[in-house]
Formats: sequence, C-alpha cells, structure tokens
Amino acid sequence: MFKPFVLIPSYNTGPILEATVKDVLAKTIWPVCVVIDGSTDGSEKPVVALAADESRLEVIRKCKNEGKGAAVRTGIAKYRACGFSHALVMDADGQHPTDEINRFIDSASRHPDAMILGQPVFDADVPWERLYGRKLSVWMVFVEVGGSAIGDPLFGFRVYPLRPLLSVMSKPGRSNRYDFDPEVAVRLNWMGVRALKLEAPVKYISRESGGVSQFHYFRDNFRFVCLHARLILQAPFRWMAKRSAQKDSAENV
Repeated sequence: MFKPFVLIPSYNTGPILEATVKDVLAKTIWPVCVVIDGSTDGSEKPVVALAADESRLEVIRKCKNEGKGAAVRTGIAKYRACGFSHALVMDADGQHPTDEINRFIDSASRHPDAMILGQPVFDADVPWERLYGRKLSVWMVFVEVGGSAIGDPLFGFRVYPLRPLLSVMSKPGRSNRYDFDPEVAVRLNWMGVRALKLEAPVKYISRESGGVSQFHYFRDNFRFVCLHARLILQAPFRWMAKRSAQKDSAENV
C-alpha cells in the first residue's frame, strides 16, 4: 500500500524551520516528521509547540548531532515500522519548493518502485561557487552509474521507497552526513531502483533574510572526495552484479 510522509531533517536552522514546517502543513495532506539533529539554537521549540496542536506533525529530537543522513535514517526507520512506504525528504532551510511536494508524491504513487529525484532549476541569486562546484559531483556520478540516470546528485528534494533505502543505509557509518544524497542515489541505482527525474526550482535565501547553511566547504568537500573515490573503485563490480541480475530476471520471464 502506498503510504507516504514528508521528512524534514534539521540542525540549527533558526526561525526559518518553523516557517518551512507551517508552509508544508498548509500545502499538503501528508504526515510530516521533523528530526531535530541535536540542535542547540532552540529552533525546535516553536515546532514542538505546533505539534501539540497538529496531529499530522511529529518532532523527533536527537541529543547529538550526527548529520543529515543519520537524521533521515532515524525518521525512515520509525515510519517504516509504522507501515509507511515512501518518504519525501526535503531540507528545513526554505530552499526546497513546498509547492512541488504534491507533484512529487503523485509521481511516486504512479511509480512506487522508483526514486523520484528533483533536478534543480536555479534562480539568478544562486552563488556561482555552488552552481559550478556541483558540476564535478554530477560528472563523477555519471561515471559511477554509467550514464545520466541520476542527473544532479546533490539536490536533496526527493521521494524514496523506504524498503530499498533502508537496505542501502543499513551498513553502519554509511551516508551519515552531506554525503547522504549522492551516495544513496548511486547505491539505489546499483541495486536496480529506477530513477525518475523531475525539475524543481531552488530558492537561495541570504543570511540577511534568515538563510542558514551548515555546509563547510573544506570539510564537506573533502568528504565528497572520499565518497567518490570509494564509489568509483566499487563501480565496475556493481555494474557487473547489476547486469547479471537483470540478465537472470529476463531469463526467468
């Protein structure tokens, strides 16, 4: 049975977290889970208060900051155990388009075995280093999956089928931080999960307007380098395993 929910991991997002959650609740009918990943700025307090009066909203608070991927794992494990089948994962910082949630979930309902991957449409305010810096990750993932099936691997506005996602994330220490988005997309592809790509606008919010970012260029880019080194070394073996599985499946038809 198709049973989706919206998952929003958050760490020190400030007042924009409450605005994002209210916007999601106003535009969708789906349950919303906010995972507070060890925040220290008090941003969870108004959302916890909101959850007291909103039956569709749940807030999970983690004592320690462990990263986006770990926060996503916490949310999907709980909701999978409660019978949910899919999660639309989005950021808490106001950059992802709440107007597109229903379109993405509708696509997932028609293609329940696929991952629905947002493809960013940037506005004129996008920082140049983000626009051009991500091109290397796009190229690396192109090599790792042998084509353009994934497109942009860094845009985290996506709908995942929970069963294969939990399988991919089951190995301890995998996909815990900002490497979550590219790693799970590549490994789901290797597993044979089809990707459907939908364009979605990105809105960059300046610090003066309340925008926040926990991305550290040296630390997190180094983490991406290490991730892609591992994936490229594994890629030939994964391609062979995937093709063998597809061949066996075709012969059994």
